[in-house]
Amino acid sequence: LWRLGYCARLLKTNHFRTAASNTSFPAVWMLLAQNSGRIPGLFVVVKKNTFFTMPETVEDKTNPELYLPHPGVRGMTVLDREAFKRTVVVPALKVKKEIVHSVLKSLKQSVLQRPGLKRVVEDPEDEDSRFVILDPHKVPEFSLGESEQQVLKQLSVHPEVSRYHLELTYENFKSEEILRAVLPEGQDVTSGFSRVGHIAHLNLRDHQLPYRHLIGQVIMDKNPGITCVVNKTNIIDSTYRNFEMEVLAGENNLVTKVKENNIAYELDFSKVYWNPRLSTEHGRIVELLKAGDVLFDVFAGIGPFAIPAAKRKCRVFANDLNPESYSWLLHNCKLNKVDTKVKAFNMDGRDFLRGPVREELSKELPLLKEEQKTSFHIVMNLPALAVEFLDVFRHLLVGEPCSPAGLPTVHCYGFSKHSDPARDIQERAEATLGTSLAGRCSTFLVRNVAPNKEMLCLSFQIPADVLYKRPCPDEAKPASKRLCTSPDSSEEKVLS
Repeated sequence: LWRLGYCARLLKTNHFRTAASNTSFPAVWMLLAQNSGRIPGLFVVVKKNTFFTMPETVEDKTNPELYLPHPGVRGMTVLDREAFKRTVVVPALKVKKEIVHSVLKSLKQSVLQRPGLKRVVEDPEDEDSRFVILDPHKVPEFSLGESEQQVLKQLSVHPEVSRYHLELTYENFKSEEILRAVLPEGQDVTSGFSRVGHIAHLNLRDHQLPYRHLIGQVIMDKNPGITCVVNKTNIIDSTYRNFEMEVLAGENNLVTKVKENNIAYELDFSKVYWNPRLSTEHGRIVELLKAGDVLFDVFAGIGPFAIPAAKRKCRVFANDLNPESYSWLLHNCKLNKVDTKVKAFNMDGRDFLRGPVREELSKELPLLKEEQKTSFHIVMNLPALAVEFLDVFRHLLVGEPCSPAGLPTVHCYGFSKHSDPARDIQERAEATLGTSLAGRCSTFLVRNVAPNKEMLCLSFQIPADVLYKRPCPDEAKPASKRLCTSPDSSEEKVLS
């Protein structure tokens, strides 16, 4: 007993100084063995649902295996919930049932918190008493601290801690714990996902694919409201911005409803692009707009920029090449009662810029007066390709430039793997525009897409010398016979 007590003190002073993440179960036992001459048998077998006073002993309060499922589940590919059962010994405090609430309130930091587990259980030997289950990580060595003992003394509760034989089932484990127990040791565990209505969207890695159906079922089991789990099976198509996917678990129903920034959208997740991680960015751009402004959304999707802008009483021109996105855009405009405020188009982005956008700017910009506050914004959210579309703005309009304040502001999105992503996207934009944006643009980091891959938004007013082409100064001929080149063709046209 003396040697055991010495080992306990040695373990407490020498071992628990290290971080919990660096603590290994074998290391604890080796430390004990080195100082006691043998590995002591500290754990005893206890019958289920029996209680007794714990003898002086040592428990590893940082033992990461305490709440792991049964080790036999390692390598499982078809989910067997029964195989996850495991029994652990946890501390318990016997109290009179009339003061259980007071004890729970006073010891809330030490009470066991696990999914589906009761914190208070009956005492089979005393109907007037209950056992409060404590967290073994918060009650190391099955002994309450001085402050907890003082609290219990005030409540007239004996501070003696008993041991409770607790059975854990599949329902009591968290998804991360289940997947970590199933997947091969040392491999990454995927428990995060994007939620799109009732759909959970995963991006599994190659080594996780053999377990994909089990992973899907666990995600569905552990997240109320999820009834379908899908995995992306290829990269996003740059034309329509959708991707192939495999249903891993649940119903094969990919038509869903989402809510973003208090606006509802409906969509078919298998046919259109939707990313819930862009919610903050959608809100950021819309906040830049005021009533009366004009928004041109070149790659509008189902409307996460266009619809909230229309609700802010902006005039909106929204376009998407994907016919499915265009259809859902019209649907969501009606759903949110802004269908009369949004002009929708199903065109290629270049055709949209050279057609409806140029037509509207040609009509509106010459009418602007210095005192007018109308702003024009062009959103280009196609990160894989949007920068390549910027050349469309070169001499898009013909005539004398409007006032600098009236020049349209472009919000162009792009990906970058460069060590200096802000400089990279600016330089690529400058090369496409054919001019410098130094001192005339701002870059906003939207999100980290993957290791060493960032998504950014480059915002700038289109320089007048880029946007406008001056009329041909052919002064030698009468005005009715002057020739000029169209900004998007080499044909000569007679200007009347």
